Amino acid sequence: MTNHDALIFAPQLGNALRERGWMFACAESCTGGLLAAAMTDTPGSSLWFDRGFVTYSNAAKIQHLHVNAETLERFGAVSEETAMEMASGVLTVTRDAHVAISTTGIAGPDGGTPGKPVGMVCFGFAQRTSQGVVTRAVTRVFEGDRQQVRNAAVAFALATALDFMADT
Repeated sequence: MTNHDALIFAPQLGNALRERGWMFACAESCTGGLLAAAMTDTPGSSLWFDRGFVTYSNAAKIQHLHVNAETLERFGAVSEETAMEMASGVLTVTRDAHVAISTTGIAGPDGGTPGKPVGMVCFGFAQRTSQGVVTRAVTRVFEGDRQQVRNAAVAFALATALDFMADT
């Protein structure tokens, strides 16, 4: 997936949100604001985009998104557990948002380990429902250089959010 894919999926997600009267927010680590940028590149995004957090450090994840320090210690910043807590944390601190996406990963070129290779990105998806906040997580490993990994992660996040919203 490319940056071009993000430019296609962002308006589609925006339309789905607008049709439901929902607001969107995000929390990013490895994508460093690219997800929020893709969403706000879409004309009319103020109707459905609430805010974005760039929480690159563990301290920021804890302070702004209420990610549990024990989760970070036990599973690491790059984990589905952390991604889910990031996404649900967005909805906890952002009362107007109905849907949230989080990204946390290793964009490279360094930082990979045998269990967590360069290109691995964990995504959290959270949705506010009448029963509370529902979360899901997905992990993917993308090929390419740092920019390609980050662009692919944004496109994947948007496409997956569209799929999840179609299920509801």
